[in-house]
Amino acid sequence: MQYNHLGDSGLQVSAVGLGCMNFGAMNDEAQSAAVVDTALELGVNLFDTADVYGERGKSEEFLGRALGARRHEVVIATKFAGPMSADRFDMQGGSRRYIMQAVDASLARLGTDYIDLYQMHRYDDDTPIEETLRALDDLVRQGKIRYFGCSNYAAWQIADAVWTASSANLNGFISVQNRYSLLKRDIEKEVEPVCAKFGLGILPYFPLESGLLTGKYRQGEEMPEGTRLALWAKFATSAFATDENFAKVDALQSLCDRYDHSLLDMAMGWLASRPSVASVIAGVTSPAQLEQNVAAGDWRPGVEELAAIDEITAPPVESFGPARR
Repeated sequence: MQYNHLGDSGLQVSAVGLGCMNFGAMNDEAQSAAVVDTALELGVNLFDTADVYGERGKSEEFLGRALGARRHEVVIATKFAGPMSADRFDMQGGSRRYIMQAVDASLARLGTDYIDLYQMHRYDDDTPIEETLRALDDLVRQGKIRYFGCSNYAAWQIADAVWTASSANLNGFISVQNRYSLLKRDIEKEVEPVCAKFGLGILPYFPLESGLLTGKYRQGEEMPEGTRLALWAKFATSAFATDENFAKVDALQSLCDRYDHSLLDMAMGWLASRPSVASVIAGVTSPAQLEQNVAAGDWRPGVEELAAIDEITAPPVESFGPARR
């Protein structure tokens, strides 16, 4: 297993991480524990969860109990700011009041006295970013968290947070967790350059586009029973299984056939080769899937194949025309 620094920080994470969104949702506690055991055997040290995963809290609970005494061997990344109640509007966001409640609740569910990476799950328009950063900085000083990052932030929001932390002499975000895959490369326009500029590591989620980049789905066919896209139904079609995406998958599969490797190799290895990517976070439902992901994370594209991939999936370059006076 390769290990990388998360951005410019001293935190080292495995090149392939384990997404724990399925814990408490598609995986029961015993199945979740089996996946955790396999991850540790394979050298995976980054376990990514969130307070809202697994029916709000189950994922953290399952992960904490599965790790047990091995907790200090790993990097636990969890998230806050998502809605923890359908009725309470104040149980979400980035206010100091809520963050102090949320971190203690996550610590209790995880069965630990510190969180390695505490990530703001989404931007909060109703709270000044300085208030959020000061609260997170205080948690670092209190020892409840080691580092903090953000998720689903736009480039300008990341830049604003970096400037605010620097100008106020606060600890700042060390990572950005956004959707990023061969089929979803829009972060390369602004988010990736901002992360490179300010030394933030990228943690891609949905690297396999919920299985679309494993070859298990075929256009025009029913989604296999029990898969995530089958459970997500109409949302899956609009967010993942579009005609455009299927066309790209077919083209990528032909490229894989030409160079004699799997589509999974390409999906995981291509992301792992990106300079700003520290760890590729993929969720699984079985130990076998995790073993395949870890093996695929070692693959790297050659120069010619990389150029061919870009022809198929690279986002269009925006042109603003000639400069005007």
